[in-house]
Amino acid sequence: MSDSNYSTLFSPIALGPRTARNRIWMTAHATEFSTDGTFADASAEYYAERARGGVGVITMEAMAVHPSSRPRRGVINAFDPAVVDSYRKVAAAVHPHGALLMAQLWHRGRQTDGIISRLPTWAPSPLPDTVYREIPHEMTHAEIDVLVAHYVLSARHAIEGGVDGIEVHGLAHGYLLGQFLSPATNHRSDEYGGSFENRMRIVRRIVEDVRQVVPYDRILGIRLNSSDGAVENGLGNADWVRIAAEVERWSALDYISTTQGTYLDRMNIYGTSTARQAGYEVADTANITEAVSLPVVAVGRITTPEMAEDILLSKKAQFVGMTRQLIADPLWPTKAQRGRPDEIRPCIGANWCVASFARGPVSCIHNPAVGREQEFRRDDSRRRRRRQVAVIGGGPAGLRAALTAADLGHQVTLFEQSDTLGGQVNLITRAASYREWSGVTDWLSGRLDEAKVEIRLSHRATADDLAGRYEAAVIATGSTPIRHGWTARHPTRWAPGAAAVPGAGQWNIYTPDQILSGRRDLPHRFLIVDDTGDRQAFITAEYLTQHRRPVHIVSQYPQLGHSFADGHDLPFAFGQLRRAGVTFTPNVEVTAIDEDTVALTDVYTGDVSRLSDIDGVVFILGNIADDSLARELAGTELDIHVVGDAQAPRRIFNAIWEAETAARKL
Repeated sequence: MSDSNYSTLFSPIALGPRTARNRIWMTAHATEFSTDGTFADASAEYYAERARGGVGVITMEAMAVHPSSRPRRGVINAFDPAVVDSYRKVAAAVHPHGALLMAQLWHRGRQTDGIISRLPTWAPSPLPDTVYREIPHEMTHAEIDVLVAHYVLSARHAIEGGVDGIEVHGLAHGYLLGQFLSPATNHRSDEYGGSFENRMRIVRRIVEDVRQVVPYDRILGIRLNSSDGAVENGLGNADWVRIAAEVERWSALDYISTTQGTYLDRMNIYGTSTARQAGYEVADTANITEAVSLPVVAVGRITTPEMAEDILLSKKAQFVGMTRQLIADPLWPTKAQRGRPDEIRPCIGANWCVASFARGPVSCIHNPAVGREQEFRRDDSRRRRRRQVAVIGGGPAGLRAALTAADLGHQVTLFEQSDTLGGQVNLITRAASYREWSGVTDWLSGRLDEAKVEIRLSHRATADDLAGRYEAAVIATGSTPIRHGWTARHPTRWAPGAAAVPGAGQWNIYTPDQILSGRRDLPHRFLIVDDTGDRQAFITAEYLTQHRRPVHIVSQYPQLGHSFADGHDLPFAFGQLRRAGVTFTPNVEVTAIDEDTVALTDVYTGDVSRLSDIDGVVFILGNIADDSLARELAGTELDIHVVGDAQAPRRIFNAIWEAETAARKL
């Protein structure tokens, strides 16, 4: 594919007083690299890597303008003078690579709590949100003045730090300024509530005062929603079109960046591939673009250069914004411009990046270099002796290990006992909502030929295959499902040789792999017993409902699916299955199965109930590592590395990470 296919995408464009080299904009997102409210060295390298990859504009993470807006310790404190030198560090890392750098200033309002800040949260009216559920303090006029002053102070710090411009945030995603704008959350009767003009007043004050400290050789933009989504008395697309036209009328701004959603439905903010189609926000953004003359940034799972070029050619926006796709592959712009779009590592919309914020710095389900760019870059340049390497297993871990080892110069042979590569990902993608997850293994598989990896399918590797032929082996043999029926409440019953749940050996007992394998002889009515709290029960249930099987899910936990709640698509997953007729019973475990009758015991009261007419029972209890080959090879001369489920059954992220680090140790 020639470069001219994306000629609009890679054309320069004026952005206020500056020029963006192309139309690709990395939009703001949390990174959590900071430990002290300023940008860490990892922050500088993270943004530099995206600039190095060819992005035109980078908006750094949302930064708190006031101490009352600190939801997590990793947030940057834009109001603190200590941030200035750290801005300079990021700017010095980014600017040599040709990208413009923007600072995003924001206050969360009611969409946070006071646990970190130890302060009351601020809002126009004392209304809790549905996530943090903390009653906020209704802001006084004096506190509104303080807020405006802190936006100005924060803007001054950023300008002193050498950024190219400021982005005023807080209107979008249901944050503080958006809470003032929306009749749903602004119940005031003073000059900051009621009429459209009054509700806009605080925004206008901030924009005009910030403009006074942003020199006219720097950029000033604003982030708006294009729709709040399904919010009672909230702001729809027509309302946001009106707001966009109004902020342009003030003649203070150089661009508008769009997004969607509030915390009432976070799938509108960062929709997963299970919940939102690619480009899901673009139609609403196009209405804003038509109403204003300022450049507009469109977002919403824009992942391919073809989609990006089409948005620009059809004049739905002047820039295409990406976050998760540029986390997955910082070289997206370079690969697209060089006519190699097939080499782009796809964002599969799993929201592992979003979930990672709850525990630490940003990470990606299948880009292990995220947040470790400098470390990996140094390691890539290290001289290595070429070795003969065997990788056993063609799932995510084996594929990643094989590709990295080959890229680092080793001669690699990959053994896979089945006739296809992909491992358990091939099963997950049998559920329609998860089909994009195949991007993990499809992308890795597609790179192996180019890396000259020898692939041996339908070959179960043995110790004899490896002895004397290879110097090192990466064991990625996966895991097998547990079938004994006991939940984690009974660890003694998991001992080897212990008795299974009565009836667990019946003909109608299944594991997820048996269901998702595509077999045609499935019985009719299913009970899924979930003891993991993760996606497997939802994936298996979705697949069964696709095949018109009634499904009931039970779990010992009060909340099913709690293990993937941090990705924020759990409400969607529940809604999808409930609409398909799936029923749920929490707080119970299976204690006996007798033909088509299942005994359920309440884990808190011990009361026993029974379900009848159950044709099939699916146990989702976890897996056991298949490490038999690793044990057999222990003590041999082979340099052995065990990765992924073969070491301990966990997540795709862990499998990819361990495979990457193992390959780098060869």
